[in-house]
Amino acid sequence: MNLSNDRSIVSDLWVSCYKPNPQAKLRLFCFPYAGAGSSMFNSWSTLLMPEIELFLIHLPGRDRRIREPLCLQLSPLVVTLTEALSPWLEKPFAFFGHSMGALIAFEVARQARRQFYVQPSQLFVSGRQPPHIPDPNPELRHLSEAEFFKTTQYHYGVLPEIILQDQELVQLFMTIMRADITMIETYEYRHEAPLDYPICAFGGLQDPSTSEKSLAAWRDQTTAAFKLQMLPGQHFFIQSSRSALVRTLNDELLQLLKVTEE
Repeated sequence: MNLSNDRSIVSDLWVSCYKPNPQAKLRLFCFPYAGAGSSMFNSWSTLLMPEIELFLIHLPGRDRRIREPLCLQLSPLVVTLTEALSPWLEKPFAFFGHSMGALIAFEVARQARRQFYVQPSQLFVSGRQPPHIPDPNPELRHLSEAEFFKTTQYHYGVLPEIILQDQELVQLFMTIMRADITMIETYEYRHEAPLDYPICAFGGLQDPSTSEKSLAAWRDQTTAAFKLQMLPGQHFFIQSSRSALVRTLNDELLQLLKVTEE
């Protein structure tokens, strides 16, 4: 469903934009990481330049879709999500994804190329090795509840204290996390031609789950420009180094807009 004619609010099942800007020249779609929804991107709307319109991706089983079944396989999710996003891709756009979100954004970009012959102006990936590089971390989806909790906390960061104090919230988070980890670990990369637009990768200097070397391998997925920026912080450096990260997004996207206008 395309609600783009109602500019007071843009919202449907899969995507929302609560600060619509008809004058914006580019849309930035943000894909959430494992165990979470897209609410963590809400504050970005005040940091992005006015030329950039922020759109949030809403996956089943979390946030406002909490009553829906969680996805356990990536391929059907990508097909459905790409179809749902297609009405919003009629003007220049870019994708940003962190961790699991980087993988989803990458596959949605490839699906949009295959199915609709459209592509982002730029792909931003964060906190995850490229899909053609095997995950060096051990598989987690079959671990016991206690081991799963302990291991995910080590690799992806400790839950906020406000969640840890509520056992129901911890259980909800871990249920979502296990489904997302299952989706990631059962994903099978299929070789295709590299993308022909820029990729910019971000990593945390203290992130135990992703190395600078593995992030650098994203350059193999594009024939265009590639940049890598390492920022202070662990896996959730997108929160601790948020200002620096969004500043780079602004710089990269505004430079693209200048090039297209020349």
